[in-house]
Amino acid sequence: MQIGDLMTMSGVAFGTSGARGLVQAMTDRVCYAYTAGFLGYLRASGALAPNAEVGLGGDLRPSTSRILVACARAALDLGCRPRYLGRIPSPAVAAWGLARGAPSLMVTGSHIPDDRNGIKFNLPTGEILKRDEEGIRGQPLEVAETLFDTAGAFVEDQSDALPEEDPLAYRDYLDRYLDFFPSGCLSGLHVGVYEHSSVARGAYVDVLEGLGARVTRLGFSEVFVPVDTEAIRPEEVSLARDWAATGRFDALVSADGDGDRPLVGDETGEWLRGDIAGILCARQLGARGVVTPVSSNTAVERSGCFETVLRTRIGSPFVIEGMQNLVDRGMDRVVGYEANGGFLLATDIEQDGRILPALPTRDAVLVAIAILRASVEQGKPVSALSADLPRRFTWSDRLKDFPTEIARARLAEIHRGDPARDKAAAQAVFGAAFGPVADLDGTDGLRITFVNGEIAHLRPSGNAPELRAYTEADSSERAEEMNRICMEILSRWRA
Repeated sequence: MQIGDLMTMSGVAFGTSGARGLVQAMTDRVCYAYTAGFLGYLRASGALAPNAEVGLGGDLRPSTSRILVACARAALDLGCRPRYLGRIPSPAVAAWGLARGAPSLMVTGSHIPDDRNGIKFNLPTGEILKRDEEGIRGQPLEVAETLFDTAGAFVEDQSDALPEEDPLAYRDYLDRYLDFFPSGCLSGLHVGVYEHSSVARGAYVDVLEGLGARVTRLGFSEVFVPVDTEAIRPEEVSLARDWAATGRFDALVSADGDGDRPLVGDETGEWLRGDIAGILCARQLGARGVVTPVSSNTAVERSGCFETVLRTRIGSPFVIEGMQNLVDRGMDRVVGYEANGGFLLATDIEQDGRILPALPTRDAVLVAIAILRASVEQGKPVSALSADLPRRFTWSDRLKDFPTEIARARLAEIHRGDPARDKAAAQAVFGAAFGPVADLDGTDGLRITFVNGEIAHLRPSGNAPELRAYTEADSSERAEEMNRICMEILSRWRA
């Protein structure tokens, strides 16, 4: 049997962010086998030395502790030395591994509810890419079945496999930003940190206070809260507006569960869309080349701020490949961002003699700090930072529990590869609401551009049974209205 067979049998499959599935399906045996397959792939490709260190981190879900133990046990059994880095942000785990040339993994389901979890794998050189995923799928499954009972749980307690927490990775992550940004550069700002259950909540407070900001902690939760920065819940909208109404805050910041996708709110309590936050961050860092998925706001091209903008499929592995493409062309100051706000650095960034090392994985803290510094430097409130960008607005939402195979089949009915026929099919479904169709793009899902310049992009999620809709228009109200109409149309596709 290969790891690929286990994926099919368990229902825990690879998406764009690693392995994810229902907690009940992510048994000790499944998590052990996935980790063994990942490390076995590294060994077979010559990227895993004998007795190598393996970094392990996790988010704050109830199931994370058990899964960490299974991963640590697998690492030991493959002759590695697990290093437990703690409940710290995903980018902190990745940065630890990159600095040491060591593999690492993060137990997290990111933004999805806590009845699910996942394992995000990092090579010694960064995130796994699609070619690595295929290599892991083909790894032979070598598991000592006597370790597990018939339900896939460890027969004996294996908690000793996970060593004591090493705080070094967290300290290095803080220093990454405290050493790059000037001391006191955020002085005078009062920032509210929406903590909820994000593993980034401590890092936000420590970095913001370290750079001179006054911080108020808000919304702490002992229970896991599934904050999705790409489909912001009404609860987050109301909380931000209520906090802002007090007049106390210059900005609000938060992140998803594992701290790789930011939420940045302005002084009025409006959360910035992730792709606008990405443009602002890239501009503040002086980026030359920008890589972003096809779903991101077209203001990035229209702004004229960057020498090169490269579009990709959705998912950080594709953004990373696109960034490497620009680096291979000889370009420096290359960054990437996604519509969910996650920001990636392909190259070192230098400002005023300080170096911010490359970190080609999604990060939340960098985005918030860069935007806040831009506010201070420009003497503008956060709400005014995007005023000089082209007036394009996006909205996104999702239908949960939407079977992926049904979503793909519905989109395939529209987009078959015959341009004239496909435009007519798209217009038959969406024309009454949005007008004539000008263009279709099948790079990832189906992106429909209408003659009036409005855009509707439909895409099944790569790691959950969800169907997402991204809309873009010349006003926020219209983008939101378009998204609501799309949700109504797509909801009828379930039948």
